[in-house]
Amino acid sequence: MDYEAKIRQLVDSYGDWWNKGFETPEMTGKLYPYTQMFSPITINRLRLKNRLVMAPMGNISMCEETGRPSAKMLNYFEARAKGGVGLITTGLIPVSYGIDKSLIELGDLTYFPRIDRSRTVFSGWRDLAAKVHAHGAHIFIQLTAGLGRVGNPQCLVNSMTFPRSASLNPNWYIKDIPCLPLSDRSCKKIVKRIGQGAADAKACNLDGVYLHGHEGYLIEQLANTAFNHRKIGRYADWKAFGLDMVREIRRRVGPDYPIMYRIDLSLALNATYKERMDIQKPLTKFKNERKAEDTLIYMAELVKEGVDMFDVDLGCYDNWWLPHPPASMPAGCFLDVAEIVKKYFQENKILSNKGLEVPVVAVGKLGYPDLAEKALRENKCDMIMLGRPLLADPEWCNKAYRGDCADIRPCIGCQEACINEFVEGGHPQCAVNPLTGFEDELAPEIPKAPVLKKIAVIGAGPAGIVAAETLIARGHKVDLYEKSSEIGGNLVPGTVPKIKFDIRNYLAYLRRTVENLKSNPGFRLLLNTEADPAMLKAQKYDVILFANGTKPLRLRVPGIDGQNVLQAVDALRDPSLLAKADKIVIVGGGFVGTELAYLAAYELNKKVTVIEMQKYILNKTCTANRGHIIHSLEEKGVELLNCTKLVKISEKGVTVAQNTSKHVPDPYNTWSPILPDNVENPMDKLRPIREEYEERDIPADLVVMAAGATPATDLFYQCQKEGTAPELYNVGDSFKAARVFEAVRSAYRKALTI
Repeated sequence: MDYEAKIRQLVDSYGDWWNKGFETPEMTGKLYPYTQMFSPITINRLRLKNRLVMAPMGNISMCEETGRPSAKMLNYFEARAKGGVGLITTGLIPVSYGIDKSLIELGDLTYFPRIDRSRTVFSGWRDLAAKVHAHGAHIFIQLTAGLGRVGNPQCLVNSMTFPRSASLNPNWYIKDIPCLPLSDRSCKKIVKRIGQGAADAKACNLDGVYLHGHEGYLIEQLANTAFNHRKIGRYADWKAFGLDMVREIRRRVGPDYPIMYRIDLSLALNATYKERMDIQKPLTKFKNERKAEDTLIYMAELVKEGVDMFDVDLGCYDNWWLPHPPASMPAGCFLDVAEIVKKYFQENKILSNKGLEVPVVAVGKLGYPDLAEKALRENKCDMIMLGRPLLADPEWCNKAYRGDCADIRPCIGCQEACINEFVEGGHPQCAVNPLTGFEDELAPEIPKAPVLKKIAVIGAGPAGIVAAETLIARGHKVDLYEKSSEIGGNLVPGTVPKIKFDIRNYLAYLRRTVENLKSNPGFRLLLNTEADPAMLKAQKYDVILFANGTKPLRLRVPGIDGQNVLQAVDALRDPSLLAKADKIVIVGGGFVGTELAYLAAYELNKKVTVIEMQKYILNKTCTANRGHIIHSLEEKGVELLNCTKLVKISEKGVTVAQNTSKHVPDPYNTWSPILPDNVENPMDKLRPIREEYEERDIPADLVVMAAGATPATDLFYQCQKEGTAPELYNVGDSFKAARVFEAVRSAYRKALTI
């Protein structure tokens, strides 16, 4: 088999995947009962009750300052164990403090849990194991050699020490900062610490060790020729570091302790960036990536040394959407990758040291029970890994086992709360589940209100529905007002692009929630009803909660009222309006504008230009989601213009003022992240973006405005002025235009206090 051709084919299919055989799954139970998902499997000598694995989702900033697992972290994992998953894996736990300089922040603190520090941390791990075991689940600790070139380079500012890597590699966050090569002596120290970490994990009653060998972290940097350019010494052999770690673990824990290894079949950098690999720095440095066939041979050698199971995917930080597939990627995107490994093991009769077949765990948007079961039945994999789906609904496994698939709260693939939140400085949460990450303070059972009230909720979007559901559970009477004919708010037009199937499933879940609420005599749904102060005052509500969303920003430019100008929300509600145009200019490079561009380019085959006045396209969006959208738009020939202002609109198109300064960022750059606003790149002072604007005309048949939105606060302030009810609260987008994440979180928390 030509593995490299297969990888190229897969990567190329992730743009218009709906034309390439990928399913658009729903939360159905057509294959119920799920006999394969809920069958036991043996790993080494460990018997797991089912084939569902919780992926290593975060646990960053969920520990005490010593690194000991906190109550927040323990309760977070216990909720998933209660939910029925067979195996839990922790987030990454580094063991290379003092060697990998990027792990420590000011004050010698770290946001990672630790098992290497001292006995002071052991009690947290023992408590975690006990909590997980109480619910019939098992748990592996994910040990990592460190971050290397993908670690925070602020160590250079904080302690005047350079980050480290396998070789002289550029730091991922700031390319101008070099990572110095680790010495063989340092590598051997890390190997010893990995062994000690495994021994400590075993002593803490954790059930196995999980090596974090993928995605371009430090293990991968030593085990992949893309990053390992060493010419001399033991670790010039790119296989040696991983094999040494496994040998050391086996020496410390014996033959009966399970070892799992996370690996990517390929970084897929060449498949992703093609010709750019020859010209684009720093990609040129990584062109000689490990081939898929070499990965398979390496995996066989790892098994020989003692690895019992693998999970496998594609990609690294430099094409971050692959190892973190966002909403726009297809479900089951890496099933073919898992199948390649499984067939290789079978054809080459590769067995573990216990004489067992080596289980291959499939990853990548498998949170749909029918899809997961089908993958197992078709022998594409042996186990299913669920990450974000278990954050969205910790009861996913129990519900699937009962066949209550429609009751599973689906992940929407936004990655804003589970990943971007801790990138920005928070801890893992979930956009659709306000309890995730707060299990230590919020009970799963909603408490009854001490005083029952009559409440109006204005707006039936995510915030309004979550608030109404919570208020009904507390015993209140609730009227839910919606000015349109259907619930969902801005989710409704947001479900139109084919890449938004996750949102469609979430909208279906919300609709089911409202249908269930209708059976409660204390609930009324008032569609096609636009609330006003007089109407609300006449009903004598005790409380009015406003969740009535946003209104589009209106730019003051000549021609804005022209016949060829359309609001993005209208274009999404009726894409036939786009079909009449050949050339389309979209004003606004946020997620609405770019997803609309995706629809116009891929589904309607239109020539599209996106203009954005900010420095970056899709600023403030999760790196993975941003990367996939931008990369796909480039592949389809969509012109992206950042640092560009709209000057006027005419019948022939638009006139813009484009900043032509040589330091304007490349709008198609998906191999580098956007730094958080509070992190300064010192090199930017040497590359100032000067005000060098040039006007240009862009022909267009249609101009679509996606320039953002502002909170629809008028009704709240009118009611406040007129004293419409004793209690008035404003939540969700009508308080601050944001995302599903902030809307759901604020609505739930406010409803708990009423």
